[in-house]
Amino acid sequence: MPVIERVFGLAEDLLRTASPYGAERTLAELLASRFDRNEVREVLRAGDSLCVVPRPLRAGVPRIVLAGHLDTVPELTPNPVRRDGERLFGTGASDMKGALAVIVDALERAVREAPRHDLVGVLYAREEGPFEASGLPEILAVAGERVLDASLAILMEPTDGRIELGCMGAAQARVVFEGKRAHAARPWQGVNALHAAGPLLARLKSRAPREVVIGGLPWREVVSATTVAFRGALNVVPDRCELGLNLRFAPGRTRDDVVRELEELVAGEAEVAIESLWPAGCVVTGHPLVAELRAACGGAAVSSKQAWTDVGRLSELGVPAVNWGPGAVSQAHQAGEWIELRAIAEASRALGSWLWPE
Repeated sequence: MPVIERVFGLAEDLLRTASPYGAERTLAELLASRFDRNEVREVLRAGDSLCVVPRPLRAGVPRIVLAGHLDTVPELTPNPVRRDGERLFGTGASDMKGALAVIVDALERAVREAPRHDLVGVLYAREEGPFEASGLPEILAVAGERVLDASLAILMEPTDGRIELGCMGAAQARVVFEGKRAHAARPWQGVNALHAAGPLLARLKSRAPREVVIGGLPWREVVSATTVAFRGALNVVPDRCELGLNLRFAPGRTRDDVVRELEELVAGEAEVAIESLWPAGCVVTGHPLVAELRAACGGAAVSSKQAWTDVGRLSELGVPAVNWGPGAVSQAHQAGEWIELRAIAEASRALGSWLWPE
């Protein structure tokens, strides 16, 4: 069977094995069994996440980690697995089972043929959910130096084939405005907590994205109100209002710096509590292995990642990492999700020409 057709068939098999967030076990077991049949050297497991080492790791040889998540968002509308013209349809096609097929095929090829650089695969559960619930830290703890000593990790999230450096950090804050309850017919007897939030909302509305250049690439720092909750009723002046603020910040900023910015934005008008802070990813401009990957892709475009990915988590552990994958960004989490077969083929060929040059 031609290599590319084999990868297409593998992508279809992965799509037919449903793996919505929190229900990845069937897919994890299918892949673990497959790797066992193909005699990979080592498969480590933590829950429903896998670390795959296809052959002994060599001293002094650069090490590449190919990483991707096993889970998809829930299928809310039917999207049967099928090929239609030049597209492969199915939930998770672009995010990211097309890429998983490329990863699995490369790991299995590494069993048969020694690659130019050593390969390690990390296939993890529960990415499509809260930061704290991700399966990636669990499998990294088990994998240890197999991953932490990597020369470069490639997170194969959908990027339309671009190489995206770094990633934005993300902070979620809860901002609480306190007021005084009163009857809506006599509001002067109270203090409206919703109205108290007005000046902050006005500042957010007028605040333009802040342009930052890092590694020669542009980043746009933004902050948005994303949730609101209040205590009251239709005929009651609310005495409490909570806003959820989401700040996206460029690489290189510290936690203290981010917290200080949020506090300055609120300007003492309310209480601020940081609920989560996801680290930004380092921008590995000039990394020689990134240059090799780009050459293998035929001079792929290089851009910044205007979103958060697990490149941030890997960077925090000292692992150089980039985002690169065949999935279509526009198709992630969409009803009727698809991926271009051409994109899968190009990613597979690029890895092949890079790691197994003729």
